[in-house]
Amino acid sequence: MTRKELYENIKKKQSFLCVGLDTDLNKVPGHLLKEEDPIYTFNKAIIDATAPYCVAYKPNLAFYEAFGVKGIMAFEKTVNYIKKNYPDQFIIADAKRGDIGNTSKMYARTFFGEYDVDALTVAPYMGEDSVTPFLDGYEGKWVILLALTSNKGSFDFQLTEDRNGERLFEKVIQKSQEWGNDENMMYVVGATRGEMFKDIRKVAPKAFLLVPGIGAQGGSLEEVCKYGMIEDCGLLVNSSRAIIYADNTENYAAVAAEKAKEVQMQMALLIHNS
Repeated sequence: MTRKELYENIKKKQSFLCVGLDTDLNKVPGHLLKEEDPIYTFNKAIIDATAPYCVAYKPNLAFYEAFGVKGIMAFEKTVNYIKKNYPDQFIIADAKRGDIGNTSKMYARTFFGEYDVDALTVAPYMGEDSVTPFLDGYEGKWVILLALTSNKGSFDFQLTEDRNGERLFEKVIQKSQEWGNDENMMYVVGATRGEMFKDIRKVAPKAFLLVPGIGAQGGSLEEVCKYGMIEDCGLLVNSSRAIIYADNTENYAAVAAEKAKEVQMQMALLIHNS
């Protein structure tokens, strides 16, 4: 999916919501455990319920790989279901891959060739040759590079400064712009950082940002938009638990739709007022 296509969908739906499909069998409604494939059954219902209110889905690979072959099959079925029934949705595989060049080439082939998702989260720690294989030969595909995450441990490395006062996340963003561009590279920036979006926009003024931390993690959507929104929005804001686990009864999909609609309505106001 191109940047233009993504923005057109944001405008059409008045939403920049990404629904995270972090499907945990310990949290899904109990009656689904009787299903042959409870992960896929849960995902399918959530997707059908929330698709009118979001522009992207982000299955987290850890929640699928934990169940071996069955989990991977559920992931693949989920991706195929979205592509067939909701082709305007931007699909992000949250896998946080990144390794030496020949290994990254195989990861790229897996996610962009085999699964044909739109984007993949990638860890930048090993540098250029671990990232560029995801950018070579995959037109319309996106690398989403980890920059400033919302977890407590991000302080251990990402916010450390060099002797010139440049923080590691800023160095990652600056350097990575030599490898990709605003048409094929996004950055993960946690919503719990608030005003730090001003600093992000100094080094990545036009890049799209994938923003976790809204909802269950307590990030402020208003602050994210105040400091992070740009002319063509430039944001995909992810919410997982607050939407998909909002209800634990047989009514779970309808409640998820209500929660997604609430976020979409907030987003529509913020787009209008930007």
